[in-house]
Amino acid sequence: MTGVALELDGVELTISSPDKVYFPERGETKLDLVRYYQAVAGPLLARLGGRPLLLERYPDGAGGKSWFQKRVPKTAPSWLRTTVVSTPNGTTSDALVAVDLAHVLWAVNQGCLGFHVWPNRADSPDIADELRIDLDPSPGIGFAELREAAVLVREFLIRLGIEAQVKTSGSRGLHLYAILEPRWDGYQVRAAAVALARALERRHPDLITAQWWKEERGSRVFVDFNQNAPHKTVFGAWCVRPRAGGQVSTPIGWDELATVDPDTLTLATVPARLAERGDPWAGANDRPQSIEPLLEMSAADLANGLMDAPWPPVYPKMPNEPPRVAPSRAKKEPKP
Repeated sequence: MTGVALELDGVELTISSPDKVYFPERGETKLDLVRYYQAVAGPLLARLGGRPLLLERYPDGAGGKSWFQKRVPKTAPSWLRTTVVSTPNGTTSDALVAVDLAHVLWAVNQGCLGFHVWPNRADSPDIADELRIDLDPSPGIGFAELREAAVLVREFLIRLGIEAQVKTSGSRGLHLYAILEPRWDGYQVRAAAVALARALERRHPDLITAQWWKEERGSRVFVDFNQNAPHKTVFGAWCVRPRAGGQVSTPIGWDELATVDPDTLTLATVPARLAERGDPWAGANDRPQSIEPLLEMSAADLANGLMDAPWPPVYPKMPNEPPRVAPSRAKKEPKP
């Protein structure tokens, strides 16, 4: 099939190799992926709109060679909007901004099968306006335990007056989001996430852990607070994973959590589901939340002598951070 010309948001975009198979499980093509994003454009842009994107490129489809790409190439069309993003070590890149559907589909046409989203908008790079609670299953943890943990997180946040939404990760996990008032930077949002993880571990130590080092987690659900570290990206809502089955990181209603099967939420099924049920997160942007209760908990933890939690290795050493080494590798105290 020759290229397919699309008129989108005032620009013309030609989809090259539209019949190239991207998802081998059912044989879906690049054009099928384009049609998927057209079908979910409204809720997709409610979440990604105006944010920088880290692109996960699979030019030969899911299962083929891949790489992450921050920089938009110099050969990109002049209408494409970019913004400068930085890494923890200070390296800068001109990243794609999800201005509209044309920008998203331009990336799809480049073989992008995964969109990882910054926690800030391009116009306010110092403000993180989402608290992202990544529930990560340790070995031995199934989806039933993740469901249980997600409900406990939600109930705890409700007691603090914080509303959270839930989505599947498109893989094995669950993500809870609180859409925030635009008041805090990434360091503050991470501090809130650390306090939340620790509070949940204290209340549910057999199910939930806040331990950064894998060797200390056991068979528990890890609340990955470092997904809120400045410059960290998280896989986007409504975005298709580079898996053979084309699973989608799908926003769901809390009433669906008990019965949903994440592997059935694919680019083949999600558009009809959206048309029938609507967007479970609709209106969340109009109800921004405050993390002040979590920041008060963070301050109390520090006042009680707790240090900060370890940061990922790509970050510089932070004030009040414990030694950044797994306990099993730490030097033994010399014997007296």
